[in-house]
Parts: sequence; structure tokens; C-alpha cells
Amino acid sequence: MASTTEELEDSLSESLTQSSDSPVCEILCVHTDLIESVRKTLIPGGQVNRLAELFKTLGDPTRVRIMDALAKNEFCVCDLAELLELSQSATSHQLRVLRSNQLVKYRREGKMVYYSLDDDHVMALYREGLEHISEGRA
Repeated sequence: MASTTEELEDSLSESLTQSSDSPVCEILCVHTDLIESVRKTLIPGGQVNRLAELFKTLGDPTRVRIMDALAKNEFCVCDLAELLELSQSATSHQLRVLRSNQLVKYRREGKMVYYSLDDDHVMALYREGLEHISEGRA
């Protein structure tokens, strides 16, 4: 006996809900007023790309370790490489990536170059991320 359309929709909905790792709505209901009010406030495409690039930059464990060290103190490349057990070349490369995304800055003192986090926003971003992962959600 053929199933009705309603039975097929119920079966599909149940299948999607059960097979997905994330819960989904069991019915299709679009809240157009909400969508339109939020759509006007979404960040523009250029900023979306820049923000995605920032998070991509922060997605590398070596760069996170460098940020962690620089959140605690200013370091020259030699000391930072020694602290993190990296080559100076690898450290310089990662610092260049962080600098191009305005996450770190440097200052010269004679023949020495010292790196630090770029500003208070970067420190806040680092601290917020650390706090977020430390919340201990189950």
C-alpha cells in the first residue's frame, strides 16, 4: 500500500532528526520578520572574509603557543624560539603570519627585535578564547 505524502514527510523528518548530530526543526517554519531584521545587521562580505582569515590564523597550534607566550611577556625571536622549542626560522615565519593579521607587533632596540601582542583587543581575544575553552562544559 502506498504511503501518503504526510507519512513520507514524517518519515523523512524523523530520519533527518535521528541521523543528524545536531538537532533540527521537525517542521518547516520560516520567521521572515526575524530574518529581515537580522539580515540588515549582518557584517558585510569583506569583513566576513577578514574575520574568517583572523580565525584561520588563530587555528594553528604553533601560533596559539606564540600568542600564549606573548600574552605573558614581550620576547625577542631568539628567546621565543628557545622557549617554544622551535627553530628561529619557524618562529620568524609564524610571527610574520601573526603580524600580517595585526595580532603581534615588534619594536627594535639596537640589533634586537622584540615582539608583543598588537594591542588590548588581541589580548582580550586571547583571554576570551582561553576562558571559553576553560568553562568545562560536558
